[in-house]
Amino acid sequence: MKAIDNKELILALEELEKEKGIKKEYLLESIETALITAYKRNFDSMENVKIVMDKSTGATHVYSVKDVVENPENQLQEISLKEAKKIDKNMQIGDTVQVEIVPKNFGRIAAQTAKQVIIQKIREAEKEIVFTEYSDKKGEIVSGSVHKADKGIVIMDLGKLEGVMPVKEQIPTEQYHVNDKIKAIVVDVEMGEKGSPQVIVSRSHADFVKKLLEFEIPEIYEGLIEVKSVARDPGKRSKVAVYSENPNIDPVGSCVGQRGIRIQNVINELNGEKIDVIEWNEDISIFIASSLLPAKIMAVDIDEEEKFAQVIVPDEELSLAIGKAGQNARLAAKLTNWKIDIKSESQFRQILEEKGEE
Repeated sequence: MKAIDNKELILALEELEKEKGIKKEYLLESIETALITAYKRNFDSMENVKIVMDKSTGATHVYSVKDVVENPENQLQEISLKEAKKIDKNMQIGDTVQVEIVPKNFGRIAAQTAKQVIIQKIREAEKEIVFTEYSDKKGEIVSGSVHKADKGIVIMDLGKLEGVMPVKEQIPTEQYHVNDKIKAIVVDVEMGEKGSPQVIVSRSHADFVKKLLEFEIPEIYEGLIEVKSVARDPGKRSKVAVYSENPNIDPVGSCVGQRGIRIQNVINELNGEKIDVIEWNEDISIFIASSLLPAKIMAVDIDEEEKFAQVIVPDEELSLAIGKAGQNARLAAKLTNWKIDIKSESQFRQILEEKGEE
């Protein structure tokens, strides 16, 4: 029986392996599997068929696999011992034999099937490449234009694929419009329901502020200044703790810049979100006091075991220390990762009096 020849297919597969990195053997196996399905759909689904493609020539061999029996009852799946011995004289009852066949018009079907499989595998490979590329960008800032901004979810056009920004990843005070040019940080990359890579981006994440600072402040990018922590109320206020081992570097001054130009660039990107830059200190009392700026602090009493700090402020500084709706105190607690209780001097004195200590 004559096999279906296709040298051009092999040359095409070899070219694909060079260009796309898709292994020729993998494509051939995928095509063989698809051809079996195509055969059963177009010819006889009851026949036990095996299809083998020659890796060098592309010749497609179609075999009907049959059980060797004494008296065949099912001609599609069984063959007599006498007929089987014509193919292989060593055949015995109970063996299986491969009878090569060339179905009419199967060459055309095979070519169509191979083309479909190749296109599918190229798409899958391209999706995998993009998935890997953007997986490596986790924690990095990407730029793009707003493609869709309805039903709460914002879709960014990132070029090769779309970035999805769910409501929780958006800055509540911002409004997004189609064609707006925006930046966001990649927080996750996952395969979508249709097998396409899906990039989840955020403008509300604390790391977005950290990465923007890296762009604007060379000392952070070069590692001379370390961003120890970021606490954020997206769209309203952020607190950033910075530190430098080099005594000649003023970490806060370097981040703010002359006339505040460096930090202003970050504020502009965040559409006016206020940013407090605070110097980190390994002395937690000093760090907690700094984290509550701009309020002036009288005393900080700490409980290391409970990670709890009692902070005393002048009466006139209490509302400033707590902040509107508790924002300043809340961000300070998040920045330091300590529980903070703020009392005015009068409140503290009253507590002491009630305890009979004064």
